[in-house]
Amino acid sequence: METKLLAVDYPVLNIFWTMLELFLWILWFFLLFKIISDIFRSHDLGGWGKAGWLVLVIFLPLIGILAYLIARGQSMGMRDVEQAQQADAAVRAYIRNAAGTPGGTPGAGAPDGGGGRSHVEDLARLADLRDRGAISDEEYQKAKDKLLV
Repeated sequence: METKLLAVDYPVLNIFWTMLELFLWILWFFLLFKIISDIFRSHDLGGWGKAGWLVLVIFLPLIGILAYLIARGQSMGMRDVEQAQQADAAVRAYIRNAAGTPGGTPGAGAPDGGGGRSHVEDLARLADLRDRGAISDEEYQKAKDKLLV
């Protein structure tokens, strides 16, 4: 009896072809979900427009996706940038609120009791002064240590 190895029946070129097919399927589904999510988050399309694009993308996927990318690809990129900017602004606001002093009243975290400035703003001003060369690194460290105590 003769036994064959599986590797002999499946050459290396077929492995590469299978990997390429798998990659293209994953890319296709990623693009399909990206476009469907863009259809739903688009504010400039009405309900019938969204329904029309969705029907086109689902029932004629190749034509629908290519048509959508040609017709609305640039605005899709702008919506992505806008959403990323909104998320970044939300994270920055959260960090600013979490790191800031509460209320700015005397005794509520502000050492001098003045104006509701936070330690974060003071440290940012100090870093800016150091970067511009207005104060040395030693002066920056001393002032920073004073703020953080």
